[in-house]
Amino acid sequence: MFETPEKIFVVMEKLKGDMLEMILSSDRGKLSERITKFIIYQILTALKHLHSKNIVHCDLKPENVLLSSSSDFPQVKLCDFGFARIIGEKSFRRSVVGTPAYLAPEVLRNKGYNRSLDMWSVGVITYVSLSGTFPFNEDEDINDQIQNAAFMYPPNPWKEITQDAIDLINNLLQVKQRKRLTVDKALLHVWLQDYQCWCDLRELEKKIGDRYITHESDDIRWASYRRQDGQVSPMSPSSFTAEEDILAA
Repeated sequence: MFETPEKIFVVMEKLKGDMLEMILSSDRGKLSERITKFIIYQILTALKHLHSKNIVHCDLKPENVLLSSSSDFPQVKLCDFGFARIIGEKSFRRSVVGTPAYLAPEVLRNKGYNRSLDMWSVGVITYVSLSGTFPFNEDEDINDQIQNAAFMYPPNPWKEITQDAIDLINNLLQVKQRKRLTVDKALLHVWLQDYQCWCDLRELEKKIGDRYITHESDDIRWASYRRQDGQVSPMSPSSFTAEEDILAA
């Protein structure tokens, strides 16, 4: 940012698009589980950092998830912090914030909300990404459906989606805040603890030149998994050199 006597200039990074565009432009109007995992894991990693600083985004939705490239596996960045609030771990706020379709029940009921508000939004984003639709009937009162968690998983397309994905969504779309997954627990959910997802994230980190999503402590676990199950990494043969050296040591 810089300024002249007359104007203030803010220089911002130019990104390629947002998650909503990605969903709408996909062949089937929805994303595969592999791509959705890749993006949701990054969103949760960003939220983990924000929540550690007591910052709650309060308006998470696909339009506010920007993409660094037009590839299937882009780096994501959160934007639009206009509704963001400073909320401590045990604190609550009451002001109405966010976009209706992604609002948690406690906001609609005008009850106190905390950082778990963001986790509800992640649940809706995951549902929308995998199905191409909202988790409620848009022809009926949305507020009532959200407050009662009256969500359905119709056979088309949910019969094609794994139970692990549905389980994560169910644990995020919990009306009672204390039952809703925290960001740490969501990151450890079995659906996201996936070898393919880890490989995709490592490949992104290698392209960027910064390891900020995965952790070195997981290298041995995933390298061991790869050997035991005979998995073939989608990355280049040299990509696992460091991990395999650790395992062999």
